[in-house]
Amino acid sequence: MGDKQYKPLKAKKKFGQNFLQDQSVIERIVNAFNPQKTDTVYEIGPGHAALTEHLVEYTDDLNLIEIDNDLVPRLQVKFDMKGNVTIHHKDALEWTVPDSNTRIIGNLPYNISTPLLISFLYQADKIKDMVFMLQKEVVKRICAPAGVKAYGRLSVMLQYAFDCEELFIVPPEAFYPRPKVDSQIIRLTTRESPAKVDLKAMESLVKQSFAQRRKTIKNNLKKIITEQQLIEVGIDPKARPETLSVADYVNLTNAYGSAGGSPAK
Repeated sequence: MGDKQYKPLKAKKKFGQNFLQDQSVIERIVNAFNPQKTDTVYEIGPGHAALTEHLVEYTDDLNLIEIDNDLVPRLQVKFDMKGNVTIHHKDALEWTVPDSNTRIIGNLPYNISTPLLISFLYQADKIKDMVFMLQKEVVKRICAPAGVKAYGRLSVMLQYAFDCEELFIVPPEAFYPRPKVDSQIIRLTTRESPAKVDLKAMESLVKQSFAQRRKTIKNNLKKIITEQQLIEVGIDPKARPETLSVADYVNLTNAYGSAGGSPAK
């Protein structure tokens, strides 16, 4: 039957769609992901199946998560005869990672990339690794080391659970329509044994810590943690939030944090 009956769809702004069309870039992404036959792979937002057409040849268990009502029928026609493809018509933000050792790949829409990454953070124990295309600025923020301007909430939270690796940059002309910014590929590999911490408490504390970046950690946390408590954990009260390591935030959360924060005594 095939899918040649369909005319190309216009990208929808509400879904933040930019369809990847450069074959050399697609091949580089697949090579970076390196799918294996026995892998359980989930692709977020397959769109017109630019990546999917390659992935389907490498793994026996490929799952596609697509929200767009107009794209799902096309995917169903294209992969109807492929026994190794399952299509899930749903919002990735409402998707729960079902299995352990899951591998995830996708060209993430810019408008949901941060909440989606945080969602995966809370499910890291079921994820092996992820390769995503994101806005270059977001990749720089995720991978930024402590002490640089780009280091912030997203850096701390994702680096807690994942080893973050910047890969190659993808220019706007690799897509249609062309985005106004460069994109970049990132690999997030789940760390085997991160320190124990209440993630919700840590997220709350980190958010408060970076509430006003120009202020000291003491001033940002003064409603929940005292200067003396900071000193007891080995943190300089005059330090800026971007100078604290991930381990500092873990230690601070374990010592004084609680879900939603609690007043300092």
